[in-house]
Amino acid sequence: MIVRPAMLLLVIVAAATPNPRYFKYQRAVLDTPSQNQQACVALDPAIFAHAGPQLASLRLYKGETETPYALHNMGNTQSSASPILPLNLGVRGGHTTFDAAMPDSSYRNVTLDVGAKDFIATVQVSGSQTQTGSRATSLGSYTIFDFTRQRLGRSTVLHLPLSNFHYLHFRIDGRITPAQITGINAQSAVQAPPEYIDIASSSTVKQQGRDSIIQFRVPANVPVDRILFAPGAQPANFSRDVTINVSPINPQVEDESEYPFPSGSSGNILRLHTIQNGRKIDEENLAVDAPFTPIRGAAKWTVTIHNQDDPPLALQSVALQMTARMLCFSAQSGASYALYYGDPALTAPRYDYAQLFAVDSNAARAKLGNEQPNALYQSRRDTRPFTERHPALLWIALILAILILGALALRSSRNLQQPK
Repeated sequence: MIVRPAMLLLVIVAAATPNPRYFKYQRAVLDTPSQNQQACVALDPAIFAHAGPQLASLRLYKGETETPYALHNMGNTQSSASPILPLNLGVRGGHTTFDAAMPDSSYRNVTLDVGAKDFIATVQVSGSQTQTGSRATSLGSYTIFDFTRQRLGRSTVLHLPLSNFHYLHFRIDGRITPAQITGINAQSAVQAPPEYIDIASSSTVKQQGRDSIIQFRVPANVPVDRILFAPGAQPANFSRDVTINVSPINPQVEDESEYPFPSGSSGNILRLHTIQNGRKIDEENLAVDAPFTPIRGAAKWTVTIHNQDDPPLALQSVALQMTARMLCFSAQSGASYALYYGDPALTAPRYDYAQLFAVDSNAARAKLGNEQPNALYQSRRDTRPFTERHPALLWIALILAILILGALALRSSRNLQQPK
């Protein structure tokens, strides 16, 4: 039976067990609690860059003892619900009105699907636990608009307070007809806002034609969740489309198939503080989601702001950010802990602790010390067969064998051609 080299490597990797002396990097865990309780520490981009794909080599040690941990994403857990069909859609008292049966979970942002252009309207929203709305609670008045013609963007999002009413009731004051309301979308949400950590930040903007271009280098395996823009005071109101492109740093070395990025992911940044038609508008969205899957190779990120005929934005900075990923563990009073990573032979651990993990609202926040080279580091002994460790010798032997066989074949043919 022929054993392929890749299969041999898989056997070697699967058999590898963690040992502190095989990790290239270490970080002290600081400010651990003084009593037995759950503790969590935020992981920074350097750990993702050096711990391998999906943090495969990341281990937590108490002295020389491996300690189980769980990873927890501190992003605002939101999920787009299925489109909600409007109920009782019609006109009452000259206003477009309708109801909506909302999901059981709490929600905050509600988006109206409006099939209209160049409009401004006010939406009165109330909530109740019954469809009749006999005891409805007012949730406020919100402005929706489409200023595409003015190049000031569009927004049909209603930023409600955190709500869990079974039914919402809408009344629109403006030139929106019932036929132009095609649906409602709500995002379930938790109260805690997401936490973000900067991966890279830049204030260097290159103008190329009418576009503003900002470039970044993102290390291997580092996730990017959003791009945050910090514009200057002028222009006061703007709307700009943004395009994101990602490419390998070294396509001759990296496998481009590992970069499953859309060639032109896009979004929009908007700032609008004005009064139009007697309606006050305060809408601001200065971040673009960038949910790209982290990959093995370093990547070049190109962020392009399309200014069209408008003047370029005076950007103070643009930052690539990731949601905070927390490493949580059961801390023991008075114990010292350290993170180790950078052993490519390891695969991601599977702990019972992680399977049963639940976030403790009173968990202590620990901190990480600076990344340090592991003073005890030594590379793993290469246990592959000689031919695997020296593949060039195999090719040389194969070429020599071909030459020898060719020479023997040529000699045999000449002997056959000679007269007897």
